[in-house]
Amino acid sequence: MTRIYVDGDACPVKAEVERVADRHDLPVTIVSNGGLRPSRNPRIAHVTVAEGADAADNWIAEHAEAGDIVVTADIPLAARALDKGARVLSPNGRPFTKDTIGTALGMRALSQHIREATRGETYHAAFSKQDRSRFLAALENEIQAIKRTGR
Repeated sequence: MTRIYVDGDACPVKAEVERVADRHDLPVTIVSNGGLRPSRNPRIAHVTVAEGADAADNWIAEHAEAGDIVVTADIPLAARALDKGARVLSPNGRPFTKDTIGTALGMRALSQHIREATRGETYHAAFSKQDRSRFLAALENEIQAIKRTGR
């Protein structure tokens, strides 16, 4: 059965995941370092991992399987989940795929290098209503694709 894993600490679309999962009768696991209010929805499981930069990512990467969906903005986690055969969506609705993950990892490394070289910050666009809408459509598309193909 398809399971949705959410990298929960800074995820702005947890409520949307819950709504779509309810519609499709799919279990959801939200993984975080703590501080999240658990949902009363019995379909939603919460996993609190130990403190640490990659603890939630490691837990998701260990548990995600082919046919699952991982929701994360973390590009290295996206790569690990893709290697396991999971489908991966960013909270803004952009899918990570085997074809796009290399470029995403490269851009992440370039941004990090620029930050280190200039001692500056990298700015990201604010999360918008369009991002939320795009995410909902992308999640629905991924679920339908899994139902069609079985993975």
